[in-house]
Amino acid sequence: MAIRIHPHARDRMKERGSLDTEVVAAVAQGEQFPVQFGRTGFRRNFPFPHEWRGQRYRMKQVEAYAIQEDMDWHVITVVTRYF
Repeated sequence: MAIRIHPHARDRMKERGSLDTEVVAAVAQGEQFPVQFGRTGFRRNFPFPHEWRGQRYRMKQVEAYAIQEDMDWHVITVVTRYF
């Protein structure tokens, strides 16, 4: 199984502070759930004892939305939450 990241998703990752390794880990090892239009969401929490945009947080949650093509996952967008 390969995990590919679409250029749109890469742009969102940069804006929202997600790393490639976090997105791949979310898809490979995170919670899986159905989302609109027949897509699949993947969610995983990561320790984040850092500052993001002037605020300090403890955790980062990465959600990757993907479509399956053959045996591979193609990530089309990423949402990141801090708490």
